[in-house]
Amino acid sequence: MLAITVVIGLLIWLLAPVLMPFAVAAMLAYLGDPLANRLERLGLGRTLAVSIVFVVLILAIAAALLLLVPLIVRQIENLVDNFPHYVEWGRDKALPWLQVRLHLDPNAFDTDRLMAELKAHLGSIGSVVGKISRSSISVVVWMTNLVLIPVVWFYLLRDWDRLVAWIDRMLPRSVQPTVAHLARESDAVLGAFVRGQLLVMLALAIYYGGTLTLVGISVGPLIGMVAGLLSFVPYLGFITGFGAAIIASLVQHGDWTHLLMVIGVFVIGQLLEGYVLVPRLVGEKIGLHPVAVIFAVLAGGYLFGFLGVLLALPAASVILVLLRYLAERYKLSDLYTEEGTPDTVLAEVIVSEDQHGDIHARTRVADEGSEPHKP
Repeated sequence: MLAITVVIGLLIWLLAPVLMPFAVAAMLAYLGDPLANRLERLGLGRTLAVSIVFVVLILAIAAALLLLVPLIVRQIENLVDNFPHYVEWGRDKALPWLQVRLHLDPNAFDTDRLMAELKAHLGSIGSVVGKISRSSISVVVWMTNLVLIPVVWFYLLRDWDRLVAWIDRMLPRSVQPTVAHLARESDAVLGAFVRGQLLVMLALAIYYGGTLTLVGISVGPLIGMVAGLLSFVPYLGFITGFGAAIIASLVQHGDWTHLLMVIGVFVIGQLLEGYVLVPRLVGEKIGLHPVAVIFAVLAGGYLFGFLGVLLALPAASVILVLLRYLAERYKLSDLYTEEGTPDTVLAEVIVSEDQHGDIHARTRVADEGSEPHKP
């Protein structure tokens, strides 16, 4: 099993550039499978149910793109047009305030040199993007991936249950109950985190973008989208959006009224996220620490590029389940219980399965002088 895992990991690392459309399609199929299963329970065939879900999700994605792409373009143009005002505010107000408060050398911030380097980097990035966009090979690869994703998505969604059943049949019978139990736990964690967190991100993006626009921040929708997108890491979206909104308020309005309104927007947003959205959409805490989330995203991006970023959080959720299982096995092992001590208590672990398919274990201490029952 360890050799199989190593080989699969090596193949993923070697084929990472090719696997990107398949990984995206698999994630979309995983998200759409519960909807198809519900339609099947209503009496529809699998192919018809999958076709309905596929068409509805394709139309939803197309509508979202038609709405978001022009909005994002306008927001970026607005940000570029107002960029000189941000630079002027930073040079004339923010930097002098920092120099006075922190007792810094007035020559510590050379704004002209910083702006020259920034423009040079932006120019180099633009030239690289231009070369990539003019490359016929990159255009062909991009178009191929764009066509492959919906095709692979449809077939994976249609055959998802068959694929899971085939993997279950191919497992060695000695480890099948354990693997099935871990798979159910992983599915529960992924369902709670991926599906729920996507809804939380969408809700926060709409809330922050809409309320900041009502407050009068011209780049409010862009800030809201960034804050919602980064909210999968606790407090990262809040900190990023709050800092950007404060700067935008000071540059655009420069008064206490708008500043206090921005602060109120983010305070209410934090209360909404912590007491309404996360408990209702994500459910109970699944145990992914913020540091683990950041490390998973960075490590996945470093090892596998964009594919690693896509698979980082699902992989971290599954690894969390495996680590919990290993910790339980360790606590039941002789290494943890120090076998051979004179005060050893005979006990047996009774395993049962409830009506939902979840496996529970309890320990029963044997009577003195007797041995635990060995099934």
